[in-house]
Amino acid sequence: MRSNRVAAGVVLLALAVSYPLTEISPAGLISGLGDSVHFVFGTADRPGSGFFPPNFSRMDVFAHQMLITVGMGLWGTVLCLLLAVPLSFAGAQNVAPHWLYLLTRPVLDFLRGLPDLVLALIFVAALGLGPFPGIMALAVSSAGSLAKLLSEAIEAVDEGQIEAVRASGASELMVLQYGFWPQILPAFMSLTLYRFEVNVRAATFLGIVGAGGIGFYLQEAMRGFDFRSTCAIILIILITVRLVDWGSARLRARII
Repeated sequence: MRSNRVAAGVVLLALAVSYPLTEISPAGLISGLGDSVHFVFGTADRPGSGFFPPNFSRMDVFAHQMLITVGMGLWGTVLCLLLAVPLSFAGAQNVAPHWLYLLTRPVLDFLRGLPDLVLALIFVAALGLGPFPGIMALAVSSAGSLAKLLSEAIEAVDEGQIEAVRASGASELMVLQYGFWPQILPAFMSLTLYRFEVNVRAATFLGIVGAGGIGFYLQEAMRGFDFRSTCAIILIILITVRLVDWGSARLRARII
């Protein structure tokens, strides 16, 4: 109980210290809501202002770019797995030697701390404009997060089952195959599908720095103050993300 009170006190102190730094202003939010409504829906004295009705005149282009964006999320997730799976075993205390565990954890922290947009800029400089730099940025940036979550799933396995497989004279590879894998498979599938959903969302904005997909057209519309095309693109993104979430949830329910 004392530790809970201490933790609550630390959180409250952090909130109190950070409040003036964050410039939170409920009064400013309330007074500015009217301007936000005018920005989104337009005003009578400015014909053509606002986001509605959305402009779908370039629907074929937007839909094609959205498909590219989903493909970026898919390939980013697949390539991410190639990095995340070995890193997850190397970062699990109950599997990796202690020295390897100590080396791997900072690597996972480093990968999780790299912003997607910065990585996209780096890969655009190396590979040029297009979806491939975005795919590589997603693969590297998401590998750290996925590997960390998978390593925690590996550390939570039932050691009794592992010892039973070892006692049968199985090799270490067979221990991984028959001892660890059946136990971590549900978490592996669930986390991979979740990572795919996140990568599709992230891919929608990588085009802002030239890494392919719908993000480039979103930036183009916003810079040109073409808010009705912006609205159309946002609606396409929202519908696509919802479909991806729904499909992932159905697939997850069938597999797990």
